Amino acid sequence: MNASRLKSVAIALAVVAVVATVLGVYIHRTSAPDKAGDTPTKGTNAAARAALTVTTTQPVATQLPIKLSANGNIAAWQEASVGTESNGLRLAEVLVNVGDVVQRGQALARFADDSVQADVAQARAGVAETGAQATEATANANRVRTLLNTGTFSGQQISQYLAAEQTALARVESAKAVLAAQLLRLKNTQVLAPDAGIISARSATVGAVVPSGTELFRLIRLGRLEWRAEMTSTELARIAAGTPVAVVAANGARLDGRVRMVAPTVDPQTRAGLVYVDLPPMPMQSVRPAPARAAASSAVADAPQGALPGMFARGEFELGRSSALTVPQQAVVVRDGFSYVFRLNADQRVSQIKVELGRRVGDRVELLDGIGADAVVIATGAGFLNEGDLVKVAPAPAPAATAATAAPPALAPAAPAAKP
Repeated sequence: MNASRLKSVAIALAVVAVVATVLGVYIHRTSAPDKAGDTPTKGTNAAARAALTVTTTQPVATQLPIKLSANGNIAAWQEASVGTESNGLRLAEVLVNVGDVVQRGQALARFADDSVQADVAQARAGVAETGAQATEATANANRVRTLLNTGTFSGQQISQYLAAEQTALARVESAKAVLAAQLLRLKNTQVLAPDAGIISARSATVGAVVPSGTELFRLIRLGRLEWRAEMTSTELARIAAGTPVAVVAANGARLDGRVRMVAPTVDPQTRAGLVYVDLPPMPMQSVRPAPARAAASSAVADAPQGALPGMFARGEFELGRSSALTVPQQAVVVRDGFSYVFRLNADQRVSQIKVELGRRVGDRVELLDGIGADAVVIATGAGFLNEGDLVKVAPAPAPAATAATAAPPALAPAAPAAKP
């Protein structure tokens, strides 16, 4: 019995010794100083574990373009209406179709000219008849003039012969005028292009009998286009003739234009005015090639691929350049509808600063207000930070060679800011 008790007491003492040893080691570790020899304070390790590794940058002063955006429609610079001056003739042949490229003076359609040819022949015969009558009347008048003072003819007879001569000559002129009118009718049986360009519409139908003045075709002169930008009266004052414009059409085509003129009036209903921007001519690839009759004008033949009349387009007017303070777009955090950047303080903690943004060019954004050029801001990792967070600053990675060559000189990344 005594041996059993002694054995139990020995086991209990051993357990107590083991527990005491473990507790001593734990107390020693938790109370031991850190590597720097400082006495630890409560919460230091927890704060260090919560710190985020970030990179920093500083706002860069650079020159940014001043641009003004607008919307509008692309239209033909001038669209000529090609009609007929012939009345009551049958349309015998249509020589062009929509999309054909034509030259100035090229035949577009032809009317049946049988009746006109007959009228021309009749007019020629009238000229010949009146000419013969005039010849006879002139001969009689000349004979009377030679016997004017001999008393052979009375004064009344002399006047009659001289008047007959004048009447015959007038009839000749009248017959020539009739012939000229008939020749003009014959000429008008050919519908000619008033200028080089592209056929944009056709209403001519073979066999139709159309009255004079009926429109048969519409022609985009020289294939020339313009963009009609709609702008407010305030914006119109900033636009001048010759201003370069970058236009992007609805099909994605990018065109370089230049302001030709600003409208002298503003719509009283919308309070908006038009700015007329000259664009490159229409592309040949977008139209059906004309039959092998005539080559297009150089203005049309050299046209780049681009937009078509009637397309919606958006453009930016380049008004110059101005100095701006910019940071990378990734340094800006949007929260609750406002923009913020995080400034790095001397104690390695960050402050959330509300900023006002301006222009955006590439991967950089302009800061209008809220922070100065000497501030150090968080470049990467800003989206995970809050006011007062402790951060660890890592060196900024060197930009890739391709990115460095692709970036414009004015927007080159700033050198990494020194750690505070």
